[in-house]
Amino acid sequence: MICVAIGRSRHKHMMAEHQHLAEQGAKMVELRLDYVAGRVNIRRLMAERPEGCQVIITARRKEDGGKWQGTEEARQLLLREAIAEGVDWVDLEEDVAGQIRRFGRTKRIVSYHNFRKTPDDLRELHERMAGLDPDVIKIATMANTPHDNVRVLEMMQESEIPTVGMCMGDIGTPSRILAGKFGAPFTYATFHHERTLAPGQLSFRQMTEIYNYERIGHNTMVYGVIADPIGHSLSPHVHNAAFEARGIDAVYVPFRVPADSLGQFMEDAPRLGIKGLSVTIPHKEAIGRHLTKVDPAVKSIAAVNTVVFDAAERIGYNTDYNAAMDCLEHALGQIGAEPSPLKGKRVLVLGAGGVARPIVFGLRKRGALTSIASRTLARAERLASAFDAKAIEWEARHRNPVDILINCTPVGMHPNVDESPIHKTFLKPAMMVFDTVYNPESTLLVKDARARNCGVITGVEMFVRQAMLQFFLFTRKEAPAELMRDVLKRAIGPVKFAPPPTSDD
Repeated sequence: MICVAIGRSRHKHMMAEHQHLAEQGAKMVELRLDYVAGRVNIRRLMAERPEGCQVIITARRKEDGGKWQGTEEARQLLLREAIAEGVDWVDLEEDVAGQIRRFGRTKRIVSYHNFRKTPDDLRELHERMAGLDPDVIKIATMANTPHDNVRVLEMMQESEIPTVGMCMGDIGTPSRILAGKFGAPFTYATFHHERTLAPGQLSFRQMTEIYNYERIGHNTMVYGVIADPIGHSLSPHVHNAAFEARGIDAVYVPFRVPADSLGQFMEDAPRLGIKGLSVTIPHKEAIGRHLTKVDPAVKSIAAVNTVVFDAAERIGYNTDYNAAMDCLEHALGQIGAEPSPLKGKRVLVLGAGGVARPIVFGLRKRGALTSIASRTLARAERLASAFDAKAIEWEARHRNPVDILINCTPVGMHPNVDESPIHKTFLKPAMMVFDTVYNPESTLLVKDARARNCGVITGVEMFVRQAMLQFFLFTRKEAPAELMRDVLKRAIGPVKFAPPPTSDD
């Protein structure tokens, strides 16, 4: 179950959001009374509440991440009033829970919040809270490393008293998504993704539509993407939709993993139930040190974007390589043809980073005549020497005619959508232009190429093809290609959901 936190300054807006959430299927809300301006009328808030939607009453202090501005005596009086009114649940901080006794049918959540860290003495803290007559224990701490998620989730799983454990911050987001797998009676979300009430909180819509939270259980398999930063990733949209379409009990989770935490995360992965990972910046090269096997192509590319956990094995693959070559060969004639339609083609690759490396490797295998231009010449020279290509100065990228132009730089990526890595006058009708940027799909480079009648391959096509290959490696089932393509395009498009308009917040 998902509990949606509502924090509004006016009663009518809090009640309106409560009603809206109930209509969207929410079964529990937390009314944050510390957000209400002026005197709180609990009876009014409860009088017209939707049927079948449980209510938690909370008045959070500033030191616990709240906005309460009154006295502590007035706050505790308000909580007692909520109990007297017979609300479903009341949330009591662990240091005051002993002062407010159980009464009537109201259930007690005894809570602890730490916005600085996840304490070393989690088990002792939990045991102390268990002695305060809770129906549910809630522990919310700041995640400073991915390992904090493991500690909190396993503590929750081992508890005899129903426990909601979560880590705050973007490193802690997985703990919110995986709470149901580890036995939480519910987890928390916010009404709208632009109005989070705690760091790392997801919206009710994200939890239901992207992660299918209500379907996550003890046996749910876990997949995910590791990166730093992670917030930009659209892979969860695509893979979770594919799992649902194929009837697979699995969830795909974004894991923010700082570089210095990668080794510990790979050790922790089996404890989280992880069966497979997508790997992106900055881990594509470093991940190799933590694998037991790699696909033969990976040895040449020296970069991994996919990991499969098979019993004790951790096997690395690179689906960017095959996806990019499939895109090019499909556009030029036939995938897998011998000789490849890429053979003898003059190709200019812009960029020499993690995206370019598997593409240059594939071009060499297929006999293309490849030049590499990078804003850092030394990087272009290193990549060129590894794969028998030619490095050129960035300023010289417009000087020689080519058959195929491939952009492997982030130039043109959202939000810098008015930039292009090449001047439009360089583009000729006989050229094929491949932009690996997928957000937006129609980059300025793509628009210029179409305007000049070039052949075009967009980053969306490469993204979908590499995700399809990952999905097959994860599940050994064919991916729903058109669904994945449609989901990605909708995720890239403008957000259509917005909170009701108000005048006070």
